[in-house]
Amino acid sequence: MKKTFQSIYLFLPAIFILSSCGNSDQKKAPAGADQVQAYPVLAVTSMSTTLETDYPATLEGIQNVDIRPKVDGFIEKIFVDEGATVKKGQQLFSINAPQYEQMVRTATAAISSAEADVNAAELQVNKTRPLVEKDIISKYDLDAAQLTLQSRKAALAQARAELVNAKVNLGYTRITSPVDGVIGSIPFKTGSLVSPTGAQPLTTVSNISRVYAYFSLNEKQLLDFSKTTKGANLTAQMKNIPAVSLVLADGTGYAENGKIESINGLINTNTGSASLRATFTNPGMLLRSGASASVRIPRHLDNAILIPQKSTIDLQGKKFVYVVDDKGNIKNTEVGTMEIAKGNFYVVTKGLKAGDKIVLEGFQSLKDGAQIKPEVQNADSVYAEIKN
Repeated sequence: MKKTFQSIYLFLPAIFILSSCGNSDQKKAPAGADQVQAYPVLAVTSMSTTLETDYPATLEGIQNVDIRPKVDGFIEKIFVDEGATVKKGQQLFSINAPQYEQMVRTATAAISSAEADVNAAELQVNKTRPLVEKDIISKYDLDAAQLTLQSRKAALAQARAELVNAKVNLGYTRITSPVDGVIGSIPFKTGSLVSPTGAQPLTTVSNISRVYAYFSLNEKQLLDFSKTTKGANLTAQMKNIPAVSLVLADGTGYAENGKIESINGLINTNTGSASLRATFTNPGMLLRSGASASVRIPRHLDNAILIPQKSTIDLQGKKFVYVVDDKGNIKNTEVGTMEIAKGNFYVVTKGLKAGDKIVLEGFQSLKDGAQIKPEVQNADSVYAEIKN
């Protein structure tokens, strides 16, 4: 019994020590949980920036002229190839139409015959006039001779007109380019029968010294465009529209800037959009009719507030950010943004002002009203992407 009490007496201090260690750990745990975590914070600033919006466009030369025959015949010779650059008046095709050569010869012969008839009628008038003056014959004979001469002269004029018409038709067998430009596809070959009533043209000549880029804006975009462009009326606004650029099909930018010169006054009821036309010079003939591209319209903003897209939270179609006050407390704040973004940044229209601090990233576990330790980031490094 005495040994048992001794064992208990020795064991009690050990239990007391273990119990004391446990209580010590329990007291330290809450202290660790109350530590304030650090988060990167950005102090937003206002700046001048330019937004760019791309609109799909179709390119057309300032002139696209269908070349069609004006007479029936067979293609005798083709003087150009597809894609060739031609000058105004340069011959493109010749048509074999011998009937028009025959018409010229016939008209020429008819003129000779009519001239002979006129000469004979003049002789008759000259012969009759002195006889009438001497009262040998009646004046009626002179009037008849003069009417005959008048008729013969009219026949001569008609014959000459028919010769001109025949030569014009013969000239139509030689087809020339009406404008400077580039030859399109040539569906017909030498020997093909062509006609003015044919549905398909011989070719198309495109004048692409300047190129029109046609694109569309929907009704909302058009209203926004009108509100943000200075000018009391459409004519004044057209003068204030900045130069636009062209993005080619391969994603590269075109070297020459263009100008928006036309805005359709009607909105298409089927598409709900209006057509606009921008004009670009084309000295290197790089742009071709029928090609696709995108018109890029710049929009300059002063005192704009931009925030990184990664700093926002999308919730039910709205955007929120965590705003940090001077004590490190955060507040979930709704912000309004423009539809057009600047790279990976949103342009804020409401909810923030210059100098406000927002949590930059890593806020997935944060809750509204929590307290953090702000680590303010260098604004220049954050905005470096859009300032370069």
